[in-house]
Amino acid sequence: MTTIKLTTDDKSILINKIQSYLQTELDCDAGQFDTEFFLDFLTKELGGHFYNQGLYDAQTILANKIDDINEAISELEQVM
Repeated sequence: MTTIKLTTDDKSILINKIQSYLQTELDCDAGQFDTEFFLDFLTKELGGHFYNQGLYDAQTILANKIDDINEAISELEQVM
């Protein structure tokens, strides 16, 4: 399986969002260091599930498009 890697900018954005959520919803202050470890945990333990779901969704969309193409080709066939 491919390891999920976040860019430095994406990681920074996500850390800020987690800190904001914790402060707003749970009235909890989390430092940069702790939040980064929490994000790493979430990415490692949950990221694969969301990644796989995205792949399954893409497969479904692609299969539907292929069905549409096959249907369009069938409509173009000449009756002999």
